[in-house]
Amino acid sequence: MYKIFVVEDELDLANLLCKYLTNEGYEVEHFKTGEQALQKIDENVDLWILDIMLPGSVSGYDLIKKIRELNPKKPVIFTSARDQDIDKIMGLELGSDDYVSKPYSLRELMLRVRNILSRVYTSKVENVIEYNNYIIDLDKRIVKENNQIINLTSKEYDLLLFLVKNQSKAFSRDQILNNVWGEEYFGSDRVVDDLMRRLRSKMGDLRVETIYGYGYRLV
Repeated sequence: MYKIFVVEDELDLANLLCKYLTNEGYEVEHFKTGEQALQKIDENVDLWILDIMLPGSVSGYDLIKKIRELNPKKPVIFTSARDQDIDKIMGLELGSDDYVSKPYSLRELMLRVRNILSRVYTSKVENVIEYNNYIIDLDKRIVKENNQIINLTSKEYDLLLFLVKNQSKAFSRDQILNNVWGEEYFGSDRVVDDLMRRLRSKMGDLRVETIYGYGYRLV
């Protein structure tokens, strides 16, 4: 699930925009001022939608400068009620990916959001596996639940990946040993039970069936 931060001081528009984004399946957080958004500037988010003119001392221009300092490739959509070329030029020069003038069509904005996310995160999507509420990032070898990283050991991650890639298949303990520890491993197959127990304790929504006297199966 993609996470989007919306910085918009017009509350009626912000509520409607957040509702549209949520209905599209995105996780959304709204900020009324630039100061509020700055407090979350270093959080892991997939897209920013920034209004240029904001109350207080922090404008959309200030926010994108800070965003670009932290992550030059983070996608940003600028919005503004001032349909002036200078705003568009400044937004593009500061690194915005798109610019939308108010009043805008929410359906059009949803299309722009989808297009940008698809373009920026194509490679990311190809290297991610989703299982229940879990996101498995194959490149970074990390697992997230509700955008929070689950602290897995290397072997716990290897076991999880093996199970997820072979859902609904039953494996004996020896087969799991060979695939996760390697054929060179010599020792008790009870290490499989110990590792499975630790993995289950960390991932409560992992639906692993125990096949008594044989092994395990992920359903």
